[in-house]
Amino acid sequence: MFRAFANAFKIPDLRRKLLFVLGIIVIYRIGAWIPVPGIDLEVLRDAPATGAAAGIVGIINVFAGGALAQMAVFALGIMPYITASIMMQLLAVVIPKLEELKKEGEQGKKKITQYTRYITVGLALLQSTGLVTLARSGQAFQVNPMPDAGTGTIMLMVLTLTAGTCLIMWLGELISQRGIGNGMSILILISIISQFPSQLQNVRVSNGWDWVVYVLIMGGILAIAVVFIELGQRRIPVQYARRQIGRRSYGGQSTYIPLKLNQGGVIPVIFASSLLYLPAMIAQISGSERVQLFVQDYLEDPTSWVFIALFAAMTIFFAYFYSAITFNPVEVADNMKRYGGFIPGIRPGRQTAEYLDKVLTRLTLPGSLYLATIAVLPFVLLAVGNIQDFPLGGVSLLIMVGVTLQTMQQVESQMMQRNYEGFLQ
Repeated sequence: MFRAFANAFKIPDLRRKLLFVLGIIVIYRIGAWIPVPGIDLEVLRDAPATGAAAGIVGIINVFAGGALAQMAVFALGIMPYITASIMMQLLAVVIPKLEELKKEGEQGKKKITQYTRYITVGLALLQSTGLVTLARSGQAFQVNPMPDAGTGTIMLMVLTLTAGTCLIMWLGELISQRGIGNGMSILILISIISQFPSQLQNVRVSNGWDWVVYVLIMGGILAIAVVFIELGQRRIPVQYARRQIGRRSYGGQSTYIPLKLNQGGVIPVIFASSLLYLPAMIAQISGSERVQLFVQDYLEDPTSWVFIALFAAMTIFFAYFYSAITFNPVEVADNMKRYGGFIPGIRPGRQTAEYLDKVLTRLTLPGSLYLATIAVLPFVLLAVGNIQDFPLGGVSLLIMVGVTLQTMQQVESQMMQRNYEGFLQ
């Protein structure tokens, strides 16, 4: 492994890309500690520990690398961009114009990226306004970190948070263009890793060193399981008939369609966690004390087994839903038939589409159960062992392992082109 790292820095082009990524990461972490104008940091430091660690605020704080707890320039993190990307994927299914853009190649991809940027700016403006409003009312941190802020200062804070999100989006795109790996994913990975020591320290303080050892052992086992599942795929063989066009012969080769066991990645968990916070918002708007008590006991308390069961069920549902909208068996079967491809033993056309749909449905079942297990594990540990911060569970573990594997594969592909031994040998 160490020799592989040394070989990676021996290649000038790869070394330049890796150093560029490290430079962007340094800038990103600096922005996570610069507070927005009008914030009293002393008030934030004296706030209760549960203020920025509960509910949706705690999730955003993890993805922002702790910037939200500091009300820093990068407090919103990359969440607006993630939400905008998910919205564009869903809209591409129902809007024919966007679906046509996806098929236009590089130009269509640039157009969709441009639309995603516009939506990100709009969402960042809305979320920054909501965050400043919650912080001022004391609901976000249980204290008001801006007691003397006027209208002009509040507007400046909203614009600063929005600009911070736009800067993160630009930094992520720079990594994708000039560095190595997916820029947005790497920034999220760095944010999660930066919170790992503090979360482990919280486990030690609240539960002792024994639970720290248990958490590390369980995290290692889960990481191995996640790697095994994420790399698992069903390869459907495809045979292309040989065609004679003029003096040239085309086709005749064998290939396969790789269907991943976890087709939706971490998206189903994000969908489920986002919807689970809607009942709390509706209860606050309704003003009914009975509704608020019911939501607090069953739909907002992460130690409630009703909450855990509902979260697992929604994760399984969205795993099937996302697989259905991202992989179209009819379109794949039509493309295979158009270019003379067929699955051995299966007739081209409708029977091929039915076969692909059947295989995908069977693959999604274990994949969705695996996602649900990983997603609810932190809540189960909280209910059983009273562990407030499980550093290696849920969405964080999926992102850490998935992004690390993806980046290592890209680095290894460039090393193998120059006859160097890669990371995964």
